[in-house]
Amino acid sequence: MTDTKHEADVAFIKALAELLRDNDLTELQVKREYGEEDSLNVRVSRMNQAAPAPVQVAVPTAAPVAPAAAAAAPAAAEAPAAAEDPASHPGAVTSPMVGTVYMQPEPGAPSFISVGASVSEGDTLLIVEAMKTMNHIHAPKSGTIKRILVGDGDAVEFGTPLVIVE
Repeated sequence: MTDTKHEADVAFIKALAELLRDNDLTELQVKREYGEEDSLNVRVSRMNQAAPAPVQVAVPTAAPVAPAAAAAAPAAAEAPAAAEDPASHPGAVTSPMVGTVYMQPEPGAPSFISVGASVSEGDTLLIVEAMKTMNHIHAPKSGTIKRILVGDGDAVEFGTPLVIVE
């Protein structure tokens, strides 16, 4: 009996690993109840296999940079980085779940939104599919679509910024 249960657990974990890989997820956690005091807790996760792209920096071979210009460069680099973080934007609409983004209600139909379009509170912005369920993501407030941060068919994690509404 124990060997059969063990084999079933191994098969279950392998199926979870396949689900993780096939849906391009980074983590999955499941609790399986067998009885009142018998359960199996499984957490399957993986590291992102894509290595970060190497950054190439051109080093000037001419005259050295003046100290004042060198001091101004880091400050200028920090300002755009902070301003461009879409997750910290007050108008950011984030994904409430892990899933796949769809920008239109069905293939071939026009997209729900476009940059510059006006939306009202409650309008559907896009769909996030999770486990074969289509979840409509609604506008939390009325405004204008300033940026669309995801593409049709993109995989998203919980909390991923999707669009900016101002």
